Amino acid sequence: MHGGQRRPVGLTPRRDCGLSSYERVLGRAGLAPVAGVDEAGRGACAGPLVVAAAMLKPSRIASLTELADSKALTEKARNVAYDQVMRAALDWSVVIIPSGDIDRLGLHVCNVAGMRRALAVLGKKPGFILTDGFPVRGLAAPTLAMWKGDQVAACVAAASVIAKVTRDAIMCKLDAEFPEYGFARHKGYSTRSHMNALAEHGPCPEHRRSFVNVRGHTLVVADAPLVSSEAADSCDEAGSGQNGPIVDAIEEYGWPTAGTAAMARGA
Repeated sequence: MHGGQRRPVGLTPRRDCGLSSYERVLGRAGLAPVAGVDEAGRGACAGPLVVAAAMLKPSRIASLTELADSKALTEKARNVAYDQVMRAALDWSVVIIPSGDIDRLGLHVCNVAGMRRALAVLGKKPGFILTDGFPVRGLAAPTLAMWKGDQVAACVAAASVIAKVTRDAIMCKLDAEFPEYGFARHKGYSTRSHMNALAEHGPCPEHRRSFVNVRGHTLVVADAPLVSSEAADSCDEAGSGQNGPIVDAIEEYGWPTAGTAAMARGA
């Protein structure tokens, strides 16, 4: 290697260790437990942004046979991975940020603030933090921003699964409240059927009005009868993400305390 220097043995992530390589190396360096943080719903134009943080028991990482980037998993596999993560978690947390706050504060501000909050509410202090995609400044532990972190680090993938399953359950419940949009099928993302429904009915209170494909539509306050969609029947209550106590989120940005920006935590 350059200058004759060699990396310390055991402190270099190995590809053949799979998703556990970074946790293994950081643990050997005395930086355990390692927390991963990720979000779900950033690209949706309706529904909340959900941010999750997770720390895994090192002895249980090998049991996460279904764990992967949540976006790459089928719904069935994702729910299996969620159950595995719940059993293997040393600690976890969820922050739910409503669409109104995204419009008021901006998506990136909410994303970063949600990550900070999800990490702050963990009952155990992490020795190191892995974030997915972009750096988050001002955290209480050393941090590494990882490109596609949910594909290379177990704790980030676990946070991704928790966030995705939690948000999917929320969107299934919103489908019962606003059946005309088909939220249970597309989960608030900008599919063709969603855009057609938006053009026909206008945005509902769960749409992000700061998004260009929502802005300009006139709100329709409809008294349409609530009818169940086919996809809503398949929503899995087991993946609600609410296994831990729910508390109100009081952020520096003035999030209200009446259960809108809510958090869940489990140890």
